[in-house]
Amino acid sequence: MVAKLTKGFWPKTARIILRNRILILCLVAGITIFLAIQWENMRFSNSQANLLPDDHPINLEYQEFLDQFGEEGNAVVFAIRDSALFTPQNFNRWNKLSKQLEAFPEVDFVLSTDNLKELVKDTVEQKFVMRPLIEETPDSRAEVNRITQHLFNELPFYENLIYNKESGTIRTVMYLDKDIVNTSVRKDFILQDLSRLIENFEEDTNLDVRISGMPYVRTMNSQNIIDEIGKFILAALGVTSLIFFFFFRSFRATFISMCVVIIGVMWAFGVLGLLQYEITVLTALIPPLIIVIGIPNCIFLINKYQQEVKKHGNQALSLQRVISKIGNATLMTNITTASGFATFIITDSKLLKEFGIVASINIIGIFILSLLIIPIVYSFLSLPKTRHLKHLNKRWIDAFVNWMENIVRNRRIAVYIISICLLVVSIIGIYQINISGSPIEDMPKKAEFFKDIRFFENEFDGIMPVEIVVDTKNPKGVMKPATLRRMDQFGEVIAEIPELSPSLSIVNLVKYSKQAFYNGIPKYYQLPTSQENTFIMDVARKSSDESNLLDSFVDSTGQVARMTTYMRDVKTSRMEQIEERLLENITKIFPEERYSVYMTGSALLFLKGTKYLVKNLVMSLALAIGLIALFMAYLFRSFRMIVISLIPNLLPLIVTAGIMGFIGVPIKPSTILVFSIAFGISVDDTIHFLAKYRQELESKKWQIKKSVYAALRETGVSMFYTSIVLFFGFSVFIISNFGGTVALGALVSATLLFAMLANLILLPSLLLSLEKSIANKNTLKEPQIDILPQDEEND
Repeated sequence: MVAKLTKGFWPKTARIILRNRILILCLVAGITIFLAIQWENMRFSNSQANLLPDDHPINLEYQEFLDQFGEEGNAVVFAIRDSALFTPQNFNRWNKLSKQLEAFPEVDFVLSTDNLKELVKDTVEQKFVMRPLIEETPDSRAEVNRITQHLFNELPFYENLIYNKESGTIRTVMYLDKDIVNTSVRKDFILQDLSRLIENFEEDTNLDVRISGMPYVRTMNSQNIIDEIGKFILAALGVTSLIFFFFFRSFRATFISMCVVIIGVMWAFGVLGLLQYEITVLTALIPPLIIVIGIPNCIFLINKYQQEVKKHGNQALSLQRVISKIGNATLMTNITTASGFATFIITDSKLLKEFGIVASINIIGIFILSLLIIPIVYSFLSLPKTRHLKHLNKRWIDAFVNWMENIVRNRRIAVYIISICLLVVSIIGIYQINISGSPIEDMPKKAEFFKDIRFFENEFDGIMPVEIVVDTKNPKGVMKPATLRRMDQFGEVIAEIPELSPSLSIVNLVKYSKQAFYNGIPKYYQLPTSQENTFIMDVARKSSDESNLLDSFVDSTGQVARMTTYMRDVKTSRMEQIEERLLENITKIFPEERYSVYMTGSALLFLKGTKYLVKNLVMSLALAIGLIALFMAYLFRSFRMIVISLIPNLLPLIVTAGIMGFIGVPIKPSTILVFSIAFGISVDDTIHFLAKYRQELESKKWQIKKSVYAALRETGVSMFYTSIVLFFGFSVFIISNFGGTVALGALVSATLLFAMLANLILLPSLLLSLEKSIANKNTLKEPQIDILPQDEEND
C-alpha cells in the first residue's frame, strides 16, 4: 500500500524542483535572509548549566537556599603569593585595587586588607565594635610587617578567607551584585573593566595576580566556547573540503558542496536565534556538526549525478534521476541521523533538550538544502568533463573493495572470532568505566584561569561551594548553645576531610566574639562556655555592627543557618564518599526531630545532575535503538533482518565503551552523547547496504551470494567515502581546548570507523552465513520504500 502511494512521489518531486528552479532558489535565499536576521537574538549562556529538571528535589532545595541566602556563587577572588607584595608601595597599591573594585556598581562589596575590620570590645560601653585593621596608610616596611603579623597571628577568623598563614598568600574577595551574576552584565564587567584593572595593577607592581571564583571561571569558560565556534567551523570546512576535493578532483563540485553546508550553518545559527536558545558548550557544536553531516549528502548526490552522466550523457535525465533515486535514500539516512539527536528531546534536561531540537531540525534542513541546491545549480552548468569522472574508476578503491570481498568470501570464521573476542574484551572494559560529575574537569587545561583554579585549590582548598543548611525549626534557634556546639562538631568533621576547606558559619563569628570579649587573645578563639555565653551574648546584643555580619550566616528569623565549605576538583567516586560521610555525620550530630539539615551547592548540583543525565541518556539510546529497529521492521518485515541490521551497529558502541573503560575516559555529559550520535549516523550505512542487497536479490532471482557481493561493490565505495568524511570531520573536535569536546570528537570518529568496517565486513558475512533462513520471498517481501537507486539497465 505504502509502496503504491509513494511510487510516483519522487519523480514528481524531481519535476517540480527542476521546473521551478528560480523560484526555489529565491525561496532558499529568502529563508536564509530571514534566519540571518534572527542572529541578533542569539545569546551566549551566562548561567551555570543545570542538568536537573526544575522540579527535581535537589533543585528545589537549591532554590530554597538561594531564596534564603541569595546567590552562593557571586564571589571573585584575587590572590598574590609573593613577598614583594609586602613593600609599602605594592601593599598600598593592592589596597588601592580594592577601592577601585568597590567603586563599580556591579560590585556589592569587597573584603580585603584595605577594609578589613577587627572585632574588639568597647570596655566603656560594654559592646563590640568593628575597628579597621589599617587605620593609617603604612609608609614603611616595618608598618606593613606589623599589620600582616597581626593579621596572620592574632585574627584566626580570617584564616583561609583572607590569608594562608603557611605560604603567606594574601587574598581579596569581591562579591558581585547578586542580580547580575547570571546576566551578560557580569560577562562585560569581568572581560572589560576587571581585566583592565588587573592588567594595570600588574604593570605597576610586576606582581602576578591569581584570579578565580565561579563567576570568573564561568565567564572565561564561556568566552573559550565562543572563541571555539569559529575555529570549529573553519576546521570542519577545511577538512571536509580537502577530503571532498581529494575524492572528486573537482573545484566546482567542492565549491557547490561548501556553499550548501555554509548555508546550512547560517540556518543553524538562525534557528538558535529564532528559538531564542542560549549557545552552550553543546549547542556550539551544532554548526560544525551540520558541516560534517551535510557533506555526505553532497557526496551521494554528486556521485550519482556523475555516474548518470558517465552512463548516458543526458544532463536532464541525470538530474531527474539524482532527485528521484537518491532523494529517498538521503531522506531515510538523514531521518535516522536526526532520530539519534531527537532522542535527547525526551530527557528532562533543558540543556540536552535544546541540543536535540536544534540538531534534529537542522539535519533535516541540510538534507532539504542539498536536495534542492545541488541539482538546480548543476542544471545551469555544463556537463562534467572527463577528468571529473576519473575518480569513479580509482584503482585503490577497487583494491579496497576487493580486500573486503576477499575477507567476506574466505575469512568469515575469523571475522566472527574477532567480533566475539572484541565483544568479550569490551564488556570487561565497560565494567571499569567511571562516572564524572566535576564541572571543572572538561575545562581547557592550558588556559590561565584553569591554572588559577589549581592555585586556589592548593592555597585555599578549592573554589566549588558546598552548602550545609541547618534548620532549627524554631525562630532564633541558631544562637542556642546546643545548636552552636553541634555546628562546631560538624565543622570539625569537615576540617578532617582534606578535599574540603574549613567551614565558615555563625560558629566562626561566635568564636570571634569570645576572642574579642577576652581582649583579642587568639587562644580564646573558641565557643564560649554556658556561663560565658550569657555575658558575651549580652554584649553582642548591644552591638549593631555585628548584626550586619549575621546576615551572611543566618536568615532573618534566626531559625536557619548556613555552613559554607569549598571543595577541590575530585573524582566522582571520591565526591560520593565525601557526601556519604557528611550525610552520615549529619544524621549523628543533628537529631531529625529537632533539626532539618540538607546539603546543597553548585558542586553537589553538578554531581547529581550528571548521574541523572546518564540515566536519561541511557533511555534515549534505548529509544534510538528501538526507533531504528521499528524502521528496519517496516522496511524488511523480518525479525532476523532486524537482528542482523542491529548487530553491526551495536558492536561498535560496545567496543567504544570498552575502550573508554580501559583508557580511563569517564562517562560524563559530553562523552555520553557519543553513543546516540554515532548510532544514529552509523545505521545509515546499514540501510544503504541492506536496501541495495534487497534490490539485488530481486534482480538476481534470490541468489544470495551474487546479491551480497554486488551490494558490497555497489555501496562499498560510497560508504567508504562518507565514513572517511565523517571520521575526519568529527576529528576536528580534537583541536578543542575542552576535554569533553576532545573526547566526543575522538570517540565518535573511532565509533564510526568501527561501524564502517562492521557494515562492510560483519554484515555481509552474517547475510551469507544465514542465507538459508533469510533468503526466501516470505521474509523479504516486496519493498515498502525504494531506498537506493536501482540500476537502469534497460534505459
